Amino acid sequence: MKEIKFDFNNLFSFSVGQAHGVSDADLSCLTASAKKAHEHLMKVISHDKNRIALSLEWVRLPYQNKAVILKIKKIARQINTKYENVLFLGIGGSYLGLKAAQDALLPAYYNDFCSLRKNNPRVYFEGNNLDPDTLSVLLKNLNPKKTFVVVISKSGETTETKAAFMAVENWLENNVGKNSGRQILAITDPQSGTLRQRINQEQNRDKLSFRSLPLFKGVGGRFSEFNMGLLHLAICGVDIQKVLAGARDMAKQCENPEILKNPAYMYALLHHILDKKGKSLAIMMPFAEGLKATADWYCQLLAESLGKKFSRKITVDASGLEVWLRDKNKAVNVGRTPVAARGTNDLHSIQQNNIEGKNDKVVTFIRVEKFKNDIKIQAKNDLLSQKNYSGLIKLAQEATEWALVRESRPNCTIILPEVSPYYWGGLLYFLEMATAFEGE
Repeated sequence: MKEIKFDFNNLFSFSVGQAHGVSDADLSCLTASAKKAHEHLMKVISHDKNRIALSLEWVRLPYQNKAVILKIKKIARQINTKYENVLFLGIGGSYLGLKAAQDALLPAYYNDFCSLRKNNPRVYFEGNNLDPDTLSVLLKNLNPKKTFVVVISKSGETTETKAAFMAVENWLENNVGKNSGRQILAITDPQSGTLRQRINQEQNRDKLSFRSLPLFKGVGGRFSEFNMGLLHLAICGVDIQKVLAGARDMAKQCENPEILKNPAYMYALLHHILDKKGKSLAIMMPFAEGLKATADWYCQLLAESLGKKFSRKITVDASGLEVWLRDKNKAVNVGRTPVAARGTNDLHSIQQNNIEGKNDKVVTFIRVEKFKNDIKIQAKNDLLSQKNYSGLIKLAQEATEWALVRESRPNCTIILPEVSPYYWGGLLYFLEMATAFEGE
């Protein structure tokens, strides 16, 4: 099987010049600290209790028990058998991860055509905004008796999701009746929180009402797609095992202590150096329409993980476990600013600024080698005649690289053999580990 490839050449000084690229001397200066970062990260990850306490349990998500997967698939089959629509309520990772999966792994216009859904339900997302127009339109047009609701919230108190759930629950009660809770499933903390309390109350009244799946301890929302996102994947007919297999194989690559052989470490280190050189804007630009939402997901991952006012202070508790605190005596105000874009659409908008504006950006391209479909232009006597769309978009991406290099603008490319469950799972894990290592 082909692997995801990484082209970092255009981040180096031999491509974009000493002032704007990474030199061998730059890498040498950070060899010792990179080694220390790896050792520390591996130390806390290898300790079960510390991994959970420090919200690093996401590294174990690719290795979930098969029984967990089978349970999720069973629930998905029950939902798919009875309902025409599934409404997911969530915000942050509980929305962005699902939307990224939906756009990347399902056909374009999935909701619009029965032939694309293959008898699976239509999928809608709400609870990610307080704009009243979207939810009200949806509730006026969906059949409540044919709609299943999945609410995702660790505490149950996130304002946007809580408000949407209250409105949707009222809509179900008014139109379905006393058993409306049987059309609700919550993905939440397994022990605490107001949503968990509500589940317990409803379950005591009716065992078929308010079913639930757990949000695992030690998994932050932005790192949780391989946890809370699995039911969504199963409902849509995506092979969960292939997604997790891609993540597992990438995890093995990302355990290598040698920077040059570890793509996540290399990505993190090069961007860290360029950040120190004033390249604080991180533009994620996939040349694939279906990966734009993945770029949006990455924006939260990077911004929320690394945008920090205070330095980290490490203490050790009585049991020998590390505790990470904010050092309020050491303000640092760090973190690169992520921007999601997409090719070729944004070549006609922000690309002008990328090439000719302030040289404070690093662009990461995602290139797809093989698309699921292709179109050949049959017209004659034109520059585009007999060209394939897949060839045109690849050419556009390569030309964009060259245009940036010509102006000494650093950029790199992640190359996916195709957008499939396996490679998409690997891509997400790569970006998660790169973000964690950059933090270190």
